[in-house]
Parts: sequence; C-alpha cells; structure tokens
Amino acid sequence: MNFSFLKEKAFQSLENKRYLTLKNILQDMNPADLALLFQDMEKNDVYIVFRLLPKEVSAETFSYMDSEMQMHLISIFSDSELSEVIDQLYLDDTVDLIEEMPANFVSRIIKNANDSTRKMINEILKYPNDSAGSIMTVEYVYLHKDMCVKESIEKIRSVGWVKETIYNCYVTDSRKLIGVVTLLDLLTSEDDTKISDIMDTNIISVNTYEHRESVAKKLSKYDFMAIPVVDNEERLVGIITFDDVMDVFEEEATEDIEKMAGISHNDESYFKTSVFKHVNNRMFWLMFLMLSSTITGLIIDNFQLQIATIPLLVSFMPTLMGTGGNCGSQSSALIIRGLSVDEIQLKDFFKVIFKEFRIALVCSIILAVVNGVRIYLMYKDIQIAIVVSLALIFTVIISKIIGCSLPMLAKRLKIDPTIMATPIISTCVDASSMFIYFTLATKMLNLA
Repeated sequence: MNFSFLKEKAFQSLENKRYLTLKNILQDMNPADLALLFQDMEKNDVYIVFRLLPKEVSAETFSYMDSEMQMHLISIFSDSELSEVIDQLYLDDTVDLIEEMPANFVSRIIKNANDSTRKMINEILKYPNDSAGSIMTVEYVYLHKDMCVKESIEKIRSVGWVKETIYNCYVTDSRKLIGVVTLLDLLTSEDDTKISDIMDTNIISVNTYEHRESVAKKLSKYDFMAIPVVDNEERLVGIITFDDVMDVFEEEATEDIEKMAGISHNDESYFKTSVFKHVNNRMFWLMFLMLSSTITGLIIDNFQLQIATIPLLVSFMPTLMGTGGNCGSQSSALIIRGLSVDEIQLKDFFKVIFKEFRIALVCSIILAVVNGVRIYLMYKDIQIAIVVSLALIFTVIISKIIGCSLPMLAKRLKIDPTIMATPIISTCVDASSMFIYFTLATKMLNLA
C-alpha cells in the first residue's frame, strides 16, 4: 500500500487509541518506512508504538532511525528491553549505533550486550573509522572444504537466520579463506558433492585496513552482494555487504559536495545543526575567498588609469569572471569524478590537459563570437568587442586548464582533489582573467 495512506491511517488509529488496528497497520509497513513514521511522531507516543512492533521488525526499524530518535528510545528502555533490541540487531548496525552515541549511551549499550557480541564490538571498534574493518560484519556463513552440499545446506538452515547474508558462503581452512561458494552453487549441486569441488578459489577480498572507499569501488566493479575481509595473514575476519557500501557512497559523496562548496564536514542533518555550527562550518572558506579576492582587487587597482579612460571596460568584468569560473568548475567536476572512479589516472595528466585545451578552444571561439556580436550591437564599438572576445577566449582556455590540472596536482600531492574545486579555482580564474583582460585592453586600445 501507499506509504502516505498507511501513515495517515496509523496516526488516526494512534489519536483514537485503537492500538490493535494500529498494530495491524504497522505490520504492513517496511522497517525503513516505519523509521520515517516515528520521525513525525510526538516523542511521548514513540515508545508506545515501538512496543507494538514484533521483536525482529522493531530492531530493524531501530537501525534505520536517526541517532536522536535512537537516543530517545535508549533513554526510556529498561535494561531488558535494550538487551532485546541489541540482540536482534546485526553487529555492524550495533557498531554504527555505538559510533554515533555519547559515552554514557555507549557504556549502557555495551553493558546490555551479551559477552560474544561485546567481544565482537570491541574487535571492530579497534579499526580506523575509514577502514574496511570499521564497516564489516562478522555475521557470515563459513563452511569447510570437506563438507558435502547436504551438510552445508543443513548448516545454513540452522544458522542462516542470524547471518547478514547467506547468498555467499565462505570456505575456510584453519580460519584462512580458501574459497567462496554461492547458495545457487549449493542448490544446483548433488547432495554428496564436496564443497572443495564446487567452490571458487579465485577470491577477491579486501584487507581490514583497506580504505572503505576502495572497498566500495571493488564491490561496485565486480557487482558483488558481499566481499570478504581478511587480515594480514589472509584469515577471514568478516564481510562487507552492499548495503554498507551504499552508506559509504552516500557519506563520501556528501563529503565531496561539502568540500567542493567550501563547507566543513558535518555528520548532523541540516535542520538539526545549530546556526552557530553552520557558521563555523562555512566561515573558513568564506574568509579565505574574501581575503584571496584581494589579489584580483590589486590587479584591477593596477589598471585604474585604463578604467578611468574607458569606464565601459568595467561592465564586462562580471561576464569574464563568471564565464571563467563556470568553465573551471565544469572541468574540475569532471576530473574529480574521473579520479574518484579511477577513470582518470595521474599518468593521464598531459592527455587530460590536451583534451581540455581542445574543448576550451572550441567553446571559447563560440562564446567569443556570440559575445562579440552582442557587444557590437549594443555599443557600436568594434575595438572593445574584439578586446573582450579575445580576453574571453584566453580566459576560457586558462580556466579549463586550471580546472583540470589543480585536482590532478592535488591527487599527486596526496591532497583531497575536492579541496581544489570551486573555492581555489574561482580565486585563480578571477585573478588570471582580469590580468589578461586589462593587459589586452591596454595594448590593443593604446591605454598605456
């Protein structure tokens, strides 16, 4: 059924205290939708409705909630209720929960986890936040090479319901990963077939300390549902599933967008971030851009005589700076994207420069002709039209070269390429475009 319709019916039942009807409505809803439903509820009603959910559904719904709602529920749960939820959560969801909670909440969560869960949580938490180990789960199905298909299927039936995924099963020997077998392989093989005969030994895995963005790229490249995580001795320690990778892609994309816009990273949502936190996140780059514009100001100030002679020159400055900034941003966005998906390598530097130069040459000539005709029709001055058009050609070419080269140079220096995006490129482009413009005007209009 439509989520909006179910939501409306749920709130009507809650308002009229028809809890049995409400329970039936909730059973028809997806856990992700239930989490959204709780976001719109009064906090006093959240606990009541949450207790109407079956244990398995309530835990999954809890994992989809934002940290504020989770903290609210934890604060009103009894120890036994909290223990029930933690026991039903997948381990990676529990770790995510712990990483976002204040210390007093963390201690209570760990206190109410069983001994084995607590041990596994501590094992995962020791890995760096951006590593494969930090996002893996230890809830996977492992088999032995000497097991037969029938034994393996029986094992999956007995333990599969508490595992993150059963579609890929991992074959180990003394904890070392030696093969992978899919559920399809098991179901289409004879019962007495040995696992060693059907397992795939061409294993693609990741190390516990490999960067999580690299892991996400591998999962995407090979179209895996899950990828095994091994330690330095090739021992299987966990798996990373596609849903965890989707979270990584979202977080990395958010960070890149923030850096390209000159905003410090913030884990909280827009509305839950205070005004002063927003100011703090944005002020550094705003201050940097304001002060860096001094360079452009000094260049313009150096040509005051030319401006005084032909004041009309000032009216074309926004066109040149705006067009240059747009061209630089286009190139940098494409190069940053290419670098992030490994489509562009550092060895391609000059190849990229040459391609962007050709693109810039064609674009600039078209823009210059259109702009030159516009200026002549408006001001009837062919000389100024030629000066501005030539300045536009040089500006577009330089802007695209700056836009494609800075991210690659940043990558070479092991700096995040997104830092070289809009803020720094705009500063470089504005200064260079004004210098080119007034130099051409001085020479061609005899303003020296």
